[in-house]
Amino acid sequence: MADRMARMAEIASSRTAGDVLVGLGLGSCIGLALTDDSDRAAALAHIVLPVSSEARSSDTASVAKFADIAVPALVNEMVRLGVPVSRVFATLVGGAQMFAMAGSMDIGARNEEAVRAALARQGVAVRAAVTGGSVGRTVRVYVGLGRVTYKEAGGQEIDMLPAAVAMRRAA
Repeated sequence: MADRMARMAEIASSRTAGDVLVGLGLGSCIGLALTDDSDRAAALAHIVLPVSSEARSSDTASVAKFADIAVPALVNEMVRLGVPVSRVFATLVGGAQMFAMAGSMDIGARNEEAVRAALARQGVAVRAAVTGGSVGRTVRVYVGLGRVTYKEAGGQEIDMLPAAVAMRRAA
């Protein structure tokens, strides 16, 4: 049982109950957590930018850096962990606008849009999201418990999944 960090442009995953997948410092980045209804596996990506085609050739070192390639890689990781795509669902955290720049420079909103589009292409539903605003966040995924939380800078850790999901899991 350990914390497994998903740093910028990284993926963390586990099938070990008690492990916690952690994404820190999510400003405009998206922390994308994939879990399944049986709570037997989870994966987390710390996605930095929306589209790999906008990258310089030196930026393509990590598959988790760009939403358009990170999402399929994360879904494949869940399949590798033994979870059929039909049982995978997504939770999103981050996508803030950290700097007062207008218009198309809102990387957070563009990241969220790209992640949601890639999830739709993979057939993965979004179950919960805490995105936007102008504050950084942390996401934690508790493997084996079906629990995903977020914490805003200076705030309390808050459970993201609906009470009905938690109650069904407890039964």
